[in-house]
Amino acid sequence: MHYVGELLETNEVQALGDFVQHYHSTRLEHSINVSYTSYKIAKKLNANARATARAGLLHDLFFYDWRETKFESGSHAYMHPRIALKNAEQLTELSDLERDIILKHMWGATIAPPKYKESYIVTMVDKYCAIKEVLLPIKLRFQNRKWLRKKELKSA
Repeated sequence: MHYVGELLETNEVQALGDFVQHYHSTRLEHSINVSYTSYKIAKKLNANARATARAGLLHDLFFYDWRETKFESGSHAYMHPRIALKNAEQLTELSDLERDIILKHMWGATIAPPKYKESYIVTMVDKYCAIKEVLLPIKLRFQNRKWLRKKELKSA
């Protein structure tokens, strides 16, 4: 919180709570998950935890539904890091490292590779969190079905 607390309090970051990100999470929840998980990994790897946490929080700082908005100059995977970077630069001063993290977090879906290990951390954590957020409701439904079956067997 020491690194991202002020950013979390801004109207811009709070507005991310109004957008569905990965079907069952908001963009704010996703960004917090990416920020915190990336921060923990960066600390373990003696990387720049501050830049990683901040850029992890700001990596998806855009305000449109990515399933509906289309761009003439590129795909959402290409455009949204650039939009997020522009929005983040208007919100706070960014280091070159933070800029690279935000701009390159879609590597794999985009061509330009990250320059720093912190950028790779956020890139991989972003993918991990997205998969986890999409699959969580499926996992919960499966667990709930197992629980209901056990309950039915006990009452039979």
